[in-house]
Amino acid sequence: MAGHWKEVVRLRLKGERYKEPALDLSALKKLSQFQKMVEETAQELWRAAHPNRERLPPHFEERTRLYLRKIEDGSTTAPLEIYIEEDKNLQTSFLDPEPKEVEEAVNIAYEVFEAISEGTQLPDSFPKGLIPSYSKWASEIEEGMELEIEVPDKKPIQVTPSNSEGLSIFSEVPYEDHINIKGEVLEVDVRQKHFQLWIDEKTKVLVKFSEDQEAEVTNSLKEHKSLRMEVIGRGNFSPDGKILGINQIDEMKISPVGEIAFDRSAKPISKILAELSKDVPQEDWEKLPKDLSENLDHYIYGTPKK
Repeated sequence: MAGHWKEVVRLRLKGERYKEPALDLSALKKLSQFQKMVEETAQELWRAAHPNRERLPPHFEERTRLYLRKIEDGSTTAPLEIYIEEDKNLQTSFLDPEPKEVEEAVNIAYEVFEAISEGTQLPDSFPKGLIPSYSKWASEIEEGMELEIEVPDKKPIQVTPSNSEGLSIFSEVPYEDHINIKGEVLEVDVRQKHFQLWIDEKTKVLVKFSEDQEAEVTNSLKEHKSLRMEVIGRGNFSPDGKILGINQIDEMKISPVGEIAFDRSAKPISKILAELSKDVPQEDWEKLPKDLSENLDHYIYGTPKK
């Protein structure tokens, strides 16, 4: 199907083993790990930008897939590309024709290691829960391998095992990040403006609320046996990713116990049918009766024609 390639990042390997335009299997493993890191970053960025949607859009994984089509000379350079599909039928209403999410993720990866190299703060949009993945990728650079990340219009940034030490500093302190969580409201403290949201029988989260949210919170407490609250906002997390509390509520959703939440990211049935129809050969379409829509019951059940 029609489309074109676009380079989004270059991984450059230096050292005695990489004077020729060739990659050994250990280097390929590093590329594969980078792909996974970018994919996870893209997913978390998308979820943070779309807190009301429970699932990733269709074809999201395909859109964040990086490809290696050539290896360049000079220290071995691996230009990683994405394939941009020009068939608009494959796109969903939640995604742009061009997969910007993978480019955003690649730029975040670059900015993370740039910040570590220059001793500055990590990007605000960086999903802090991915610090262990980034740290592991940097720490496992083998002896004799030098690795650089280069994105368009920016200078290359070197990634070294010492970057892992810089990241580990962030992994040893609590952090704040986006959160979307649902549970039962218990023990509201109106004076202190916080309540307990019980996720299950053993797990509770302390949530701060504002004056404007008090009525909805107290009503959820009063009807706690029949209602559940979903909180979307900002939370504090321990270094190992355990939620410590929610300090900002951007949105609250109240639903009856047992109600199945509407999935806004689910693919419309019309789009599913359109995709299925493309797999049916034209000659098979031509075999269908001309009056099928008017006499559907006749062709299925044998009832008289209209």
